Amino acid sequence: MAIIITDECINCGACEPECPNTAIYEAADDWRYADGTDLDGNVVLPDGKEVDSNQTQEPVSDEFYYIVPDKCTECVGFHEEPQCAAVCPVDCCVPDDDHVEDEATLRAKQAFMHKE
Repeated sequence: MAIIITDECINCGACEPECPNTAIYEAADDWRYADGTDLDGNVVLPDGKEVDSNQTQEPVSDEFYYIVPDKCTECVGFHEEPQCAAVCPVDCCVPDDDHVEDEATLRAKQAFMHKE
């Protein structure tokens, strides 16, 4: 399951540098699949969607920091717990019920984004 930042976010930015997948962006900032990953050029995502990983994508939120569900692995493969939730001073980084994934799926997503 991905993590989502709720509208209680105070835009402090504590979460952004903690994300090993660069899945967290400041409000209204464009994002790319390539940001902070080993992805480059045209790729087929684990869900079968074809994208140019270097192409800018529309912000998920223009009001507060946001997490890109396609890039969030809940820190699986890096840490024992989601680091955004661990550092958030207002506890607004919570599980996203609209993007539920099991640990095997999260590990596969992590391996896909970070070729080792």
